[in-house]
Amino acid sequence: MTINEQVKHQMQVIKKGAKQLVGEEALAAKIEKSILTGKPLTVKFGMDPSAPDIHLGHTVLLRKLRQIQDMGHSIVVVIGDFTGKIGDPTGKSKGRKAMTDREILQNAQTYQEQIFRILDRDKTQVRFNGEWLELLNLEQVLRLASTITVSRMLEREDFKNRFQSNTPIGLHEFFYPLMQAFDSVELEADLELGGTDQTFNLLMGRALQKEMGMEPQAALFMPILEGIDGVEKMSKSLGNYIGIDEDARVMFQKVMQIPDHRIIKYFELATDILPEELQKIKEQLADGINPRDSKRLLARTITRLYHSEEETKEAERFFTEAFVQRKVPQRPDTLQVVMDQGTLYDCLRPLVQARVIHSGNEFKRLLSQGGVQKNGQPVEKLEEGIRTGDVLKVGKGKFVRLELV
Repeated sequence: MTINEQVKHQMQVIKKGAKQLVGEEALAAKIEKSILTGKPLTVKFGMDPSAPDIHLGHTVLLRKLRQIQDMGHSIVVVIGDFTGKIGDPTGKSKGRKAMTDREILQNAQTYQEQIFRILDRDKTQVRFNGEWLELLNLEQVLRLASTITVSRMLEREDFKNRFQSNTPIGLHEFFYPLMQAFDSVELEADLELGGTDQTFNLLMGRALQKEMGMEPQAALFMPILEGIDGVEKMSKSLGNYIGIDEDARVMFQKVMQIPDHRIIKYFELATDILPEELQKIKEQLADGINPRDSKRLLARTITRLYHSEEETKEAERFFTEAFVQRKVPQRPDTLQVVMDQGTLYDCLRPLVQARVIHSGNEFKRLLSQGGVQKNGQPVEKLEEGIRTGDVLKVGKGKFVRLELV
């Protein structure tokens, strides 16, 4: 391919599925220079370690990063150990609680284990922004603060809403987007990726780089993936998430809960489906195919990304037997069980604590009377084995899905 064709191809890959690309012409020029010099672009992606697990919502950006990485560019994942101590209030009506050092380190370790299920470990840098932010002295911090006005900060939606509703805004919160922007200066980032909810922060990076006499980074915004409720942004705190480390059974079942009108968006953002295959699915749905069939394909496709072919087939078989043939509710409450013996014995105390039963004796009585089912099949002994994803029916109409921890 010619230089122009190579640039065009890379720009198409970068923009595919994106919501917006700011600085498009400058990015194309950077790509051309990269091809001519052999020096890869520095592509930044920041992660605030506010929760220990990565879910499908995060993978929208991680998959785009992998596509860019496969074109030869350098990916730098910045874990916000320092900014996590401030707490990013994005999209919230009040400031997010700052995290402790221990929480940050624990979550960061989990992040690193999980992101390499998508990114190439050998071609990815993982940096902590405390490496440079903790070294700033007060004079440098004040100089940074002088580059932005309060009125500019109040353009950020959550700050504006809180100011108008007289909800307190801590002065330290203004430093979150400023510190995140300084990450871009430190790394000399050419391109930064984020969700549309990070628009203000990414554009702040461009502004600060320009203020520092640098060529501003391009900013690529990917759509937000709604959770399995189909309404709210996927979030562990809302319970509408699909974790990439979840058991295959649980993952398959959760995908099957997605509303029909979100099927295509999940295919677009959470899988590596080819455009022609996606078009075929769109046409089938338009022609009246049962959406459940397309959703099964989606569940297989997503589960297979994070589990083996054998585990995926077993997960689908389990879903059919437990949730279709035996008509178990698709959304039973989750019951966390600390695994000791790996049998129903482990469930006694959690079931009592969750008020599903009044006592262990009541559970034993129900067992003897055929009032306990596992995945639609009666069980009679406490020695019955259990695993994550199993659904218990206890008494009349009380269902719980087990999550072994």
